[in-house]
Amino acid sequence: MFLILYLSWMSEPSDIYFTVARKGESTYREKASKFIGLAFPAASETEVKEILGSIRKTYHDANHHCYAYCLGPSQETFRFNDDGEPSGSAGRPIYGQILSRSVSDTLVIVIRYFGGTKLGIPGLIHAYRQAASEALDNAGKAEKVIAQNMIVSFRYENMNEVMRIQKEEELELVNQHFDNECRMTLRVRLSRLDKVMKKLIRIRNISTSLDTPDG
Repeated sequence: MFLILYLSWMSEPSDIYFTVARKGESTYREKASKFIGLAFPAASETEVKEILGSIRKTYHDANHHCYAYCLGPSQETFRFNDDGEPSGSAGRPIYGQILSRSVSDTLVIVIRYFGGTKLGIPGLIHAYRQAASEALDNAGKAEKVIAQNMIVSFRYENMNEVMRIQKEEELELVNQHFDNECRMTLRVRLSRLDKVMKKLIRIRNISTSLDTPDG
């Protein structure tokens, strides 16, 4: 039984991680305060800033716009912000909900309309955590593949061989230039990169290089 589980684990793709599938929303109320949770897929800090700017304009009359985000296959880039709430009472609980679902490339914003009654730090932690949790539940999860752009340069007479490998491996064609000297940029998932490169370099008069990865 252990061997079966071990082999199953070993066969798991190493180039897959998870993000939210779509925008998710929630509404949570506590002692007349209203908390609106919003979860978004976001692939870069630039995208995070754009979404935050848009939400602040839309909910310009709210008292707080607290948020957290994680980016990258290993959740290596992250940030959380209390936006004026007591330290640790808003951004960190939101961040904790992102971590608990093992998603990345994800932004969660929780907007608060103050209802006139103070909730205390435990009450705030609970409210922000709950609004974030429900928004993430409603956003769902989706797989994301780590891929790499490969630049392939070759002579025109080798085109059929290169195109055959592209079709066999179902590689995405990012761009191409065909002349006496041809050039193609192919999108290759990380777990298949070595196999594809070995196939290509068997062709005479061909060179390959890796473009900057963009996840």
